Amino acid sequence: MAEIGEINKLKVLKVDPYGALMAAGDLGDALLPQRLVPANTKEGDEIEVFLFIDAKDRLSATTAKPKAKVGEVAFLKVAQTTSVGAFLDWGLPKDLLVPFSEQRSKMQEGQKHVVYVYLDQTDRVVASTKLNRFIKYESRGYKLGQKVSLMINDITDIGYNAVINHRHWGLLFFDDVINRLKVGDQITGFIRNIRDDGRIDLSLQAIGYGKVKDLKQQVLDALNENDGYLPLSDKSPAEDIYEKFGVSKKSYKMTIGTLYKQRKIVIDRAGITLVKNGTGSR
Repeated sequence: MAEIGEINKLKVLKVDPYGALMAAGDLGDALLPQRLVPANTKEGDEIEVFLFIDAKDRLSATTAKPKAKVGEVAFLKVAQTTSVGAFLDWGLPKDLLVPFSEQRSKMQEGQKHVVYVYLDQTDRVVASTKLNRFIKYESRGYKLGQKVSLMINDITDIGYNAVINHRHWGLLFFDDVINRLKVGDQITGFIRNIRDDGRIDLSLQAIGYGKVKDLKQQVLDALNENDGYLPLSDKSPAEDIYEKFGVSKKSYKMTIGTLYKQRKIVIDRAGITLVKNGTGSR
């Protein structure tokens, strides 16, 4: 079934000087303008097009690919502001409207915002910066260690609020990040923890027992190769830890914390020391 605000593969009903008339099922027919019709297109061919309602309330088609479809978040630039709202550049000739009622704060030309794309009551594709209307704190359907797509939406005192798979909120702690992130960054992450209240903590590294076990062995091997001492503690810069082991500071701190509890190492401010008699303490 064809959907407005989505990329659909539609059959060509006819081709005339105005363009190609496409069959869009229950939505009716959509016109693909002549300038966008692929060469040698004929009746019966199928073409991938994006469907939208144009300024004259007509169902229209385009072969251009938008930067976001209905049900997705995107980081888009304000092309202009008018008496009806702000218009965003989303890769199509017709800019994307954010009505005043859907602006969390007044949008200005040239600014970039994270927005959610949706259909309004008249089936027009529009956007909103009021993401809490659409993005929820929900963990059902996710599992620990699952790989997900993330869009950074906000920076807090403890980390980054991110949109998971265009649908749900998650938190990425500063300690789990090596290089500083910016609002609008699109990255791959993993489900690190699902709290009792259903909220999700994220990581930029794969999570799992096998990985923790492997890091513990890497640390022990490094200690044995350096006469039982490594100048990396839980106070060391994240960049130094990443350069040595390729992991976040938080992962390293958890690992050496486990080794300390197992009485395999001593931790001081400058580094860690291998305990050979198994009875060391800080």
